[in-house]
This record gives sequence, structure tokens and C-alpha cells, in this order.
Amino acid sequence: MAAITASLFVFLTTELMPIGLLTPLSESLGVSVGAAGLMVTAQGVAAGLGVPFIVAWTRRVDRRRLLTALLAVLAVGNLVTSIAPNYPLILGTRLIMGFASGVFWAIGVSMAMRIVPEKHANRAAAVVMSGISIATVVGIPLGTLLESAGDWRTTFMIWAGLSALVFLAVAFTIPSLPSANAVSVREVFELPVKNVQLRMVLVMVVFFVLGHFGAYTFVRPYLEESTTATVGFITVVLIVFGIGGAIGNFIGGQTVNKSLRGSFVAGGLLLIAALVMLLAIGTNDVGVIAAMSLWGVAFGVVQLSQINMTLAAAPETFEAAMSLNTMAYNTCIALGALIGGLFADHTGVTSVVRLGIVLVALAVVLRATTGRRTAPTG
Repeated sequence: MAAITASLFVFLTTELMPIGLLTPLSESLGVSVGAAGLMVTAQGVAAGLGVPFIVAWTRRVDRRRLLTALLAVLAVGNLVTSIAPNYPLILGTRLIMGFASGVFWAIGVSMAMRIVPEKHANRAAAVVMSGISIATVVGIPLGTLLESAGDWRTTFMIWAGLSALVFLAVAFTIPSLPSANAVSVREVFELPVKNVQLRMVLVMVVFFVLGHFGAYTFVRPYLEESTTATVGFITVVLIVFGIGGAIGNFIGGQTVNKSLRGSFVAGGLLLIAALVMLLAIGTNDVGVIAAMSLWGVAFGVVQLSQINMTLAAAPETFEAAMSLNTMAYNTCIALGALIGGLFADHTGVTSVVRLGIVLVALAVVLRATTGRRTAPTG
């Protein structure tokens, strides 16, 4: 369980690390902040679009071997990023790393749920998802702090080493896990056609991720524009967000079994309130910390809720359904960064926060109005 959680940590921090480094990345590579955000976009596009195919094509591969291969790609990719002489090579490397990241998201939670007794499967998923909180509490702020002490290349070099260590942990601790309930590419894409509940979940994920990551990708530029935020303060803010995420993950672990719909709706409303707060009182340090704390809690609740919504919609084909979830999730991380970059470059970073409010609100409305009795068909 620890090895799989650590895997999530290194995959997520690698994917989102540019968020805390956008300003120095853009200055060092000679590109705009919006263009630097394409580092998130490139990895998200590959993770989203490639995952259903790769998961299906590897459906007969032992999941332990597959995960070790994915971690090897991650370690080499971080190393190449740290020494790449130009921006195009970095973008190409991020694309390749994205394929590995997407497959992990599709198989990681399922692997954790399989290595514990069935009655503890949901708790196992919550434990692994805590890697998200660890990444936001420790990983992304640490990357920002390392950059301030050295440079962004040092940060990615260190993450290459961490990825290699997790590779060894997975190779030597996780038991053999032959592929379970994996299906062909055709059957993967037929799932949302036949399963109404899964289809609705995927639409909600699209709106939520576009809204959340569209705004979150540009937190640093927003704070630097609206306040006199230093690197140290931004690091604290990211840590505060991560702590909130850990709390939200714990809360969600307690509430999703009682009311999955209520957990998602409540978390979404909290996220909207946090973004409104950031706009209203986010010009001073106390207001920023309060808003980011609430944002983190909300994200933790919604994140765990949408995973459990996917499981509830397709329990017999969870890995395949998660590949579609991952496709929607990561593609929308990419699109959120892209759309946010366009808004940031043309209408200012404040408009990105407003866009986040609208999109998350759409996800909340859809979840609140979706019939409780919606079930798979076909």
C-alpha cells in the first residue's frame, strides 16, 4: 500500500510540479507564463488520450510489472527534463511521461483495492488517494522551495531520483497481480454508451476538473499579481492547500459511504465558496490562506467522491471505467491549463478564477439534479 501511495505521489507531483514553477520556468526558457503552462497541458493530453488504449493493450500484463515499467519511464523523463537544453524537448518528454501517468491512474487504485481483503477495499482506495494530499502538502511546495534555493532543473533531477526509489519499492514489495476485469479497446469505449450512470459521472468529472485545475494552475501568477506574495508565502499557501486536501480526503472517507451524492455536492459548493473568497478577500495574506485552506478541503472531498462514483457506476469493469475517468480527468487538466493560459494571457489571471467558479458550479448542478436511480443499462 505504501509503495502504491508513493507511486501516486511521484506521478502527481511530476505532473503538477510546473504549477509552482511557472514564473521561473517561463523566465528561464524564454516563454510566456501561459506557454509554460503547456507543460501541464502536454502531460495531461497524453495521459488522457492514451490511457484507454494502453490499458486495453496491456490487459494481459501483470500489473506489478506494468507499474514498474511506468515508474521507469517517469524516472527517465524527469532526468531528461532536468537537463533538456530547450523547451520543445521538454514538451516532448512531458508527452511521453503523460502516457505513463495516465496508465498509473487507471490501474493504481484498482491494484490497492486488490491487495487487501475485500471489506477494506474502499479504505485502501482512500489511503492511496492520500498520496494526492502528500503531494500537495509536501511535494509541490518542496519543489517550489528547492527551486528558490537552486533552480527548477535541480527540482526535476531530485524527482528523477525519487521516482527511481519508488520503482525499487514497487519491484520488491508488491506481489504479482495478474490483470483482472480488463477489456478490449472496443469494450472500453462502449462502457459509457451502455452505462448511463458512468456517462453522467464522466461529464461531471469534465466540468469539475476544467474548473478546478484551470484556476489552480495559475495560483502563483494570481497571487503575485493581486498581492505582494513572495516565494516563501506561495510555498506556505501550497502547503496550506495540501493540508486542507488531507482533511478533505479524511472527511470524504467518512461521508462517501453515507451519501456519495451529498459528498460531491457539498465539496463542490465549498470549492465555489473558496474561489469566491479568493476573489473577494484574496488581496491580503489572511484572506489567501483562508481561501486556499477551504479550497483544499473541498478538493479532497470531491476527488474521493468522484473515484467512488466511478466504482459505483461500473463495479464489474472498474479498471476499464477508471481508464475512461483518467482520460476525462487528465485531458481536462490539459484543457484547463490551456484555456486558463489563454484567459491569463488575454484577459488576466483573475478571469481564470471566475471561469473556475462557473465550471465547478455546472458539475455541482449536474450532480444535484441527476436521478438517484440512474443505473447501468444494456
